Amino acid sequence: CNVFKFLIALLISKPSSECDNFTDLDFRECFIGTNLYVKLLLYTRANLDCGQELSHNNFLAQPLFNLTLPTTMVIHGYRPTGAPPIWVDHIVRLLAAQEDMNILVVDWNRGAANLNYFTAVTNTRSVAANISAFIQKMQDNGASLSSVHLIGVSLGAHVAGFVGATLKGKIGRITALDPAGPLFTGTPPGERLDPTDAQFVDVLHTDMDALGYKGSLGHIDFYANGGADQPGCPKTIFSGKSYFVCDHQRSVFLFLCALNKTCKFTAYPCSSYNDFLDGRCLQCESLRPVPCPVLGYEVSEWRDAVVRLGQTKTYFSTSAEPPFCKTNYRVDMVTWNQFTRWGIVVIKLHSGKKVIEARMDHKVFRFEQYTATRMLAQFDEDLHPVQKISIRFITGNMIGPKYKFRLLRLRLTPLENSDRPLLCRYDIILEENIEMSFRPMPCEESHLN
Repeated sequence: CNVFKFLIALLISKPSSECDNFTDLDFRECFIGTNLYVKLLLYTRANLDCGQELSHNNFLAQPLFNLTLPTTMVIHGYRPTGAPPIWVDHIVRLLAAQEDMNILVVDWNRGAANLNYFTAVTNTRSVAANISAFIQKMQDNGASLSSVHLIGVSLGAHVAGFVGATLKGKIGRITALDPAGPLFTGTPPGERLDPTDAQFVDVLHTDMDALGYKGSLGHIDFYANGGADQPGCPKTIFSGKSYFVCDHQRSVFLFLCALNKTCKFTAYPCSSYNDFLDGRCLQCESLRPVPCPVLGYEVSEWRDAVVRLGQTKTYFSTSAEPPFCKTNYRVDMVTWNQFTRWGIVVIKLHSGKKVIEARMDHKVFRFEQYTATRMLAQFDEDLHPVQKISIRFITGNMIGPKYKFRLLRLRLTPLENSDRPLLCRYDIILEENIEMSFRPMPCEESHLN
């Protein structure tokens, strides 16, 4: 059967010399401006290496386009240099790996490639009208609107929103990757993406303090690292172009990693990123009995719960380098010390010669007598089994006598790997600014609450 499908694909697909490619423009064309032209490039499992431009009016003549399959449309954003997005081939292949579908790359580079951002913004309405008319023709020929998924990047997110609004919110899903902020922030819902534009709208924010949109736009909004500055991105203008685009582009790369399943980005509903880092939102109580949301393609387990709740903000953290994974532990400790102490905490996990470290330093913690403290420890790697734990309380005391902390209980709960054992230790004495190591022990039932 697979051999038969392969032979059919060879017969109906074009030679590589006849493949239709994403429009590649040069700086001169961007400088003088381009006239809008919307090109739909079709990819399926039978032609992943050879895009086929789909006729807006005669798409039924293309045998690779199957209206009975789901259709995912990928819509790029502003292209100031005119070069094709570097991620197009990657997202096509990863989408095809999810399920058998039509993948349409919406190439509106002629219209998005312009040094004048205002012109590109103006063109989004025309692009949306073009796509809407095409989808309407799909429906007229038997396609279901609920099987259409729009993935919009930056300006493309708002294009997707305009399409959804035109089709009365009957589109199945819109995924928005760091929706554009300039000229959209503060505008009413009819002038940007909003939750009524599709049956389900999920949004990922990575640059909301610059090129991205500041605020919630979907049924669920994922805020990576708080939604603004991303780890590993340049912090000064001397880094050149990367300083301006790194945070904004990170949304695409995180989504690609999620599609590739190299990382499971579990997100937690919370009122703020600081509350999330404080460990106050690590059980997804509002969604029970469904699991916590996970960034990516599969949303069936928690989608209905999120839609029922209304607009939901969720937070997660990443590392600085691909595949951007973090391994999270909830840390619960009870301290006994006669006087209040302030400081940050560093925890290390050991397995053989391998050591990973988490610094809880986003704020200074207060430790009081018989007081329970909860924190979130985030490690850049996963380590199992954990053979030893090291902990250090870092205070501002550098010249005075060394104070001691009596730790009545320490418990580390793995969040993403619930099948792994909890790590506990009881009644140990620590000295400030001095690292102490010990082996974890099984957690006593009386201490689990």
